[in-house]
Amino acid sequence: MNNNSKVLALKYRPQIFDDLIGQEVVAETIINSIKADKVPNAYLFTGIRGIGKTTTARIVAKALNCSNGIEKMCIDNLCENCQSIANSSHIDVLEMDAASKTGVDDVRDLIEFSRYGPTSAKYKIFIIDEVHMLSKQAFNALLKTLEEPPSYLKFIFATTEIKKIPITVVSRCQRFDLSRIKSSELLDFIKKIKDKENGKVTDDALKLIVKISEGSVRDALSLLDRALLSLDNDKELDLNFAQKIFGYFDKSQLIDLFELILRGEEEKTIKIYRKIYDQGVEPKIFLNDFLELLYYFKNINSLTLESTNFSLNDEEFNKIKNISNQIQPDVLILFWQFSIKSLEELDIVSNQNLSIEMFLIRLMHLSSVKQVKQIDTRPTEENSTSKIEIKTETKIIDQIKNISQEEKKNPEIQTEVKAEIKTQINSFDELIATCSSKRELKLKFELEKNVNLVKFEKNRIEISFNDSLDKDFVKDLSTKLFEWTKERWIITLSKSKGDLSIREKKENEKKILIEKAKQTEIYKNFMENFPDAELVDVKSIIKEDKNND
Repeated sequence: MNNNSKVLALKYRPQIFDDLIGQEVVAETIINSIKADKVPNAYLFTGIRGIGKTTTARIVAKALNCSNGIEKMCIDNLCENCQSIANSSHIDVLEMDAASKTGVDDVRDLIEFSRYGPTSAKYKIFIIDEVHMLSKQAFNALLKTLEEPPSYLKFIFATTEIKKIPITVVSRCQRFDLSRIKSSELLDFIKKIKDKENGKVTDDALKLIVKISEGSVRDALSLLDRALLSLDNDKELDLNFAQKIFGYFDKSQLIDLFELILRGEEEKTIKIYRKIYDQGVEPKIFLNDFLELLYYFKNINSLTLESTNFSLNDEEFNKIKNISNQIQPDVLILFWQFSIKSLEELDIVSNQNLSIEMFLIRLMHLSSVKQVKQIDTRPTEENSTSKIEIKTETKIIDQIKNISQEEKKNPEIQTEVKAEIKTQINSFDELIATCSSKRELKLKFELEKNVNLVKFEKNRIEISFNDSLDKDFVKDLSTKLFEWTKERWIITLSKSKGDLSIREKKENEKKILIEKAKQTEIYKNFMENFPDAELVDVKSIIKEDKNND
């Protein structure tokens, strides 16, 4: 095949260790082991896609079998062995795709083939790509040969799923974890490829390619190949056109949308989102990008432009930095939690686009009360009771600061606080009724079944309880009491038995009614005719006589 007709990922595939980028430590270790004649029985390369696992395996095969040796390894004028390995045609270097040959019979053929020494090279080398796809039986068949192979036999494994390989296999290999390529290194690399190809691509477009590739060289070259083919020779690929090609929208739109959310401008917010949606951005991708933006707003002061993996340009970086200083961290954390929850809800909504619009509207109307809880547990003197005091401090979060006011450096921040109605609770029965009206059914259940009232006073409740009481009951009740009455309550746990619980009272009343009913003539006559019957419940019916006189 003509070298010019190859895709960039194959055309510029590294041929020697010096061509590798981002894997200097791995390359140096392998070179030193070969020079010291301490070559392991098997190499295991692991990492994400497109960072050079199979490429490194071929370079290792060349280094082991080069006719000139590791010190004078072929660079330009390849020897016969290096040329054959580069073309995947060497008789002693066998490449196998474990994804298509997963069975034990394939491994047995491999082992049978390994019984014969190399024909023209120093080592016979088996390169197995995606080795985690081998079956359990295939791995077991490989174990003995892997541990004690002939001196001329070497294995090189490559995988993206290291956890799927049995530990017995991993322990017999020299493992190398290939890292993601740093953004700056990858940017410099594709710049050089662009220049060699005489491509016209702006730096911002190249940075977008680096961001999308997520540290994968192959992905970056594939995207660059696509970008260079999408334009005529006399045009330059800029960021806007690159975003259209790769399906990414301008981050500045998302920053503008976030700013409008803070201002509470609903109509403009929805208009910008619909514009983003019309560009083909899926709701889940939008939410993930929104989460990424929230992360930048929260941590922008501890980040650099490079550490954002080129997700932002200089202007966007500075804009986020300015806005973030006007937003309280509590608000960003609240937005983050709400966005995560909305991301989970997308799977149960048929029209995800409408769900995102409602999510943005809810963000604008979102308000929060930050509660700081302090629990003080200490024994009281009377009745040897244990006192649990929960102090709750409320602080209204200035959720959305008016950005225009901040820009004018107005020190006064106006926060609108709605008047709240306090609930009066003067008895234990009123407390249960309030739980019912507020739909706090769990608290109502605990109060009726597992709590015995010892004393009820203003802002103070003394109770005893049974073993079934929920461990968070006191904390939950104290929080709700403060929320309802806007006053702090003290809940004391007493060793005194106290009154019967409401459930016990009802059961006792039921037993008394049943005993009274058994004394009636109706019950006795009924049991004579139905001796196997059992009285389980009695209901009293009160009839009111109306006099029309």
